[in-house]
Amino acid sequence: MNTLPKSKQKRDALVKATIRLVNNNGFHATPMSKIAKMAEVSPGTIYLYFKNKQDLVNQVYIEVKAAFSEFAFKDYKEDLTVKEGFKNIWKNIAEFKLKEIEEAMFLSQCDNTPIIDEPSRQEGLKHLQPLLDLLERGQKEGIIKPVSPYMLYAFSIYPIAFFMNMQERAIFKLTRENIEEAYEMAWNSIQV
Repeated sequence: MNTLPKSKQKRDALVKATIRLVNNNGFHATPMSKIAKMAEVSPGTIYLYFKNKQDLVNQVYIEVKAAFSEFAFKDYKEDLTVKEGFKNIWKNIAEFKLKEIEEAMFLSQCDNTPIIDEPSRQEGLKHLQPLLDLLERGQKEGIIKPVSPYMLYAFSIYPIAFFMNMQERAIFKLTRENIEEAYEMAWNSIQV
């Protein structure tokens, strides 16, 4: 059996505890002592891996954003048509947000708080560059509406978070058919 070194296990436990506590309590009601307790480490152990709470939250954000992006672009190829590429990315994002609920909810929390510092946000944005490049290519080809990439993201990708929240609250269950309909609505919102 291949086991992780203890230091990696402790750091991973701190990351998971941070995600879970932030999702349940918010950033401000998640003190370092609670994170340490949930991770089953001493409070001082946190400072072996993170300078302070700000550093912890920023690093967790960047790690989760990287995992999200890796999943989103896992089988994306730049030679796909704009429509095929967008569909591929959109469906991967939907799958991530509907399966990796804790991480997706954490990212949603991060998107809606000033707690994440600007350098960390910029680092996280770098992970989305293939999508931004695809949208820009679509604009150059006259396929995608010539508006801000943030507007394109807001109308096509961000609604997936709404579906995730509705499904998590057992208000609405996404079926394959719903996902296909949602994709079509997302594509229709950005295409010319």
